[in-house]
Amino acid sequence: MSKPSKSSLNETKETNMAINLMFTASRDALYVKVLTYGPAGAGKTSLIPTMPNPIILSAEAGLLSITDSNLPYIEIDGMDTLREAYRWLKDSDEAKAYDSVALDSISEIGEVCLAHEKAVAKDPRQAYGEMQTAMGEAIRLFRDLPMHVMFTAKLDKSQDEMGRLLYAPSMPGNKTGQALPYFFDLVLAMRVEKDADGNIQRALMCQSDGLWQAKDRSGKLDTWEIPDLGQIIEKVAGK
Repeated sequence: MSKPSKSSLNETKETNMAINLMFTASRDALYVKVLTYGPAGAGKTSLIPTMPNPIILSAEAGLLSITDSNLPYIEIDGMDTLREAYRWLKDSDEAKAYDSVALDSISEIGEVCLAHEKAVAKDPRQAYGEMQTAMGEAIRLFRDLPMHVMFTAKLDKSQDEMGRLLYAPSMPGNKTGQALPYFFDLVLAMRVEKDADGNIQRALMCQSDGLWQAKDRSGKLDTWEIPDLGQIIEKVAGK
């Protein structure tokens, strides 16, 4: 798309202005958009029942841990069903019954998208570029729905120049993975550690320690929060 010229920006026309003045305390501003990542089995999927009245878009066969919650879900097996799910959430009256949506996981959806692009592209580099564009568009569309939105992601491990292990959300393609956290208000790392007595403890890390990627754009969360997105949403939204 070509950039507007300076003359078109400065040009004065006798038309009615269509500026929509909004305020940061509006309803839409209070919807929380969160990315949660961690190792397999850490309990990312078990966060979904803690969201307000959720529906799930499932791209992984990993809902066994929340079977007892009996939550509604849509199975995502490709980009076509992902698009259909978005249109349903955006336009249908039935979807208005839900306050939250969880995409489990964006890493798997990215892999499905990449496999499709590789099948139709002549050059693998082109496939990664097409995947990056398609996933960026999809993430923005779902993120901007008028509801609470959570994406789960797999864990990516890398080493810096000093040999330290770094942890971040995983996506196929370096550029896509690096860009992923910038889409969200919250990036939460699901940590599983043993306490002094050897008991397993699970917690959400909300601020980076330089090794694990995390952020809290609201500034309202503690460094560590219990794994309850309902409580986190209440803290962030100021309710």
